Amino acid sequence: MGDEIGAFVPGPRVRIEGRTGGPLSGLTFAAKDLFDVAGVPTGGGNHDWPTGRSVPSRHSWAVQTLLDAGATLIGKTITDEVSLGILGENPFDGTPVNVRAQGRVPGGSSSGSAAAVAAGICDTALGTDTGGSVRVPSSFCGLYGIRPTHGRIDVTGMLPQAPTSDTTGWFARDGETFAKVSAVMLGEAIPTALPTRLVIAVDTFGFADAEAAAALQPMVRRLSGLIGDSREDIMAPPGLSVWARAQRALQPVEAYATFKDWLDTRNPRMAFSVARGLLAGAAVPASEHGWANLMRQEARARMAHLLPAGTILCLPTTPFPAPLVGQPLSVLDPLRDRITCLCAQGGLAGHPQVNLPGATVGGLPVGLSIIGARGSDASLVAVARALAAQK
Repeated sequence: MGDEIGAFVPGPRVRIEGRTGGPLSGLTFAAKDLFDVAGVPTGGGNHDWPTGRSVPSRHSWAVQTLLDAGATLIGKTITDEVSLGILGENPFDGTPVNVRAQGRVPGGSSSGSAAAVAAGICDTALGTDTGGSVRVPSSFCGLYGIRPTHGRIDVTGMLPQAPTSDTTGWFARDGETFAKVSAVMLGEAIPTALPTRLVIAVDTFGFADAEAAAALQPMVRRLSGLIGDSREDIMAPPGLSVWARAQRALQPVEAYATFKDWLDTRNPRMAFSVARGLLAGAAVPASEHGWANLMRQEARARMAHLLPAGTILCLPTTPFPAPLVGQPLSVLDPLRDRITCLCAQGGLAGHPQVNLPGATVGGLPVGLSIIGARGSDASLVAVARALAAQK
């Protein structure tokens, strides 16, 4: 298949056939260029990253799992540089086209994977999510996407960024495909029974743009009708911006620790915004990092309180639809900050989160998320499948 939207890493496309007769036989997938594929360099979205590194001799766990289930790998997809981005613009490999929002970013850092699925080039695709890198492109591209419970999915062969927040995730265009892939990746059947209680996070809807919050209300009503028992509550009593501040202290410190030897020995070329983020991680004082760790404990306690077994919470995945491509940093920085305010709970608390497509603002997709208790990933997928069946 062609790549008219620029979703795949430049150069020869890799193709590996899946196992015959598996539960995903007949499906195709792509892998973000942070996942090892045997015999193919892992590019990491930065042309200096592969320099001096050996070519992987085996597939990452995620790639091998999908191949063993019968899905066929059709290529590796573009990512923000070493996953340090949230909008999907890459100065080395370009910005994949968001076919659902022409002229606008696909979201990052799993930009190519989301763009390829949205364009129908493949049925599903692997991404990673540290600070929102599956959830945000799912919202911007109108896809089903999941950030699993932190630590549930084996990340062997996946390029790390901030290990206490890093996860593997995946995308799909329809609820049935999403459920099939999720069952394989999670290693369990998707249940028919659904959660029995819904919490509507009113602080998150108040934080989103008014147009986005209004566009999501029909989905909230459908979700409430499906679950049957709903109430409103506040997700982040200290403030969404306080949780975001904590994530911005924790994640960059870990990212700098991950990449500091590479920076020291290779002096790599990178976009200013990426270099600035790494420098910020190096400059976080111990007092700020200590405070952020305490706030993480508070966030985990709050999410555990809100989400006992059988309860899910809903919120806007992003506060607005996809921004325009090619805007200056002075415009993008405040947008990134607002996105982090709705995504920080993922890295802080590690609960599973699924983006549900179905709403638009002026024709541009914007997603509704559901979050459950740790380990309730399959239950969230069941909700996504049930809602999709109502359409």
